[in-house]
Amino acid sequence: MSDERARHILLVLKAGVGATVRVGLLAGPLGLATVVRVDGERVVLSCEFDGTRPQPPRLDVLLALPRPKVLGRLWSQLAALGVGRIVLVNAARVERCYFDSHVLSPENYRPRLIEGLQQARDTLLPEVLVRRRFRPFVEDELNALFPAGLRLVADPAGERRIGDFFPKADDAAAPRVLLAVGPEGGWVPFELELLRAHGFEIAGMGRRTLRTDTACIGLLSIVAEHLRA
Repeated sequence: MSDERARHILLVLKAGVGATVRVGLLAGPLGLATVVRVDGERVVLSCEFDGTRPQPPRLDVLLALPRPKVLGRLWSQLAALGVGRIVLVNAARVERCYFDSHVLSPENYRPRLIEGLQQARDTLLPEVLVRRRFRPFVEDELNALFPAGLRLVADPAGERRIGDFFPKADDAAAPRVLLAVGPEGGWVPFELELLRAHGFEIAGMGRRTLRTDTACIGLLSIVAEHLRA
């Protein structure tokens, strides 16, 4: 290889001939590789994979489309945190022009998602869906895409914390979670009521109103911690 991966091996890991580095196949297993040759900026590896794939994430996110710069920062973080499916939806407080941004093109977000997987030592690329109409998605598609599990919608007014919705018994299996995160202006009452009517529980993280990227990373981190418990 002679791309960014090779530069990372040579300049960041400083791995020369004979060194061992961790590798993975996209949508496949993890493994170890030995550097067998370095020709300038070209690196040749001998790879051995263990044959087992990482466990699929049990966390999905329904995200009101944020500003393009914010979404650009979020892509790698979402993959690193272990999100299985990312649904970007419209909302009353989402600017319509956001849907025309280049950050929604697979050519833009796929490398950023892979960067997040590399950081977290995962190989399962999140699925990305873009939906321009909020109500039709919730009423017509939601149940088919997410047939079971715990549905949470984040809102500063939520009196219950995320941990309140998870089973307390040590032997109780944590459910699959779909987390809905609104725009920086928040969900409007109609959107909250529609989500509640489709099985979402309102969860809060304190009374502070946070930026989308801060709230999203914080909320997903809390959910991921409960899923590991």
